[in-house]
Amino acid sequence: MPDAVYILWVIVLVIAVLVLPVVVYLLHRTLRAARSIARYFEEMRIAGEGIAVHTGHLPALEQTIEVGGNLLATAKDIDAHAAALEGVIKQRAARSI
Repeated sequence: MPDAVYILWVIVLVIAVLVLPVVVYLLHRTLRAARSIARYFEEMRIAGEGIAVHTGHLPALEQTIEVGGNLLATAKDIDAHAAALEGVIKQRAARSI
């Protein structure tokens, strides 16, 4: 075989020996980054599920607010009727004295 073939093989071998550890290191860093991203996504999924569970009660809260408004209106009516009754009782008490 010609000497050029041996020289090419030596060059390729040296490049492979020098480049291979760098490639393995970069692949290892990529794998660590991918695992870290997967871990962050898992944490985000868990947090998202928790938010969904806690915000699922908002329609019930809206209904409670609506009922509370109705209760307030009814309480005002009761207060007005109680004031009217108080006035009538005071008038009758004043007449009986």
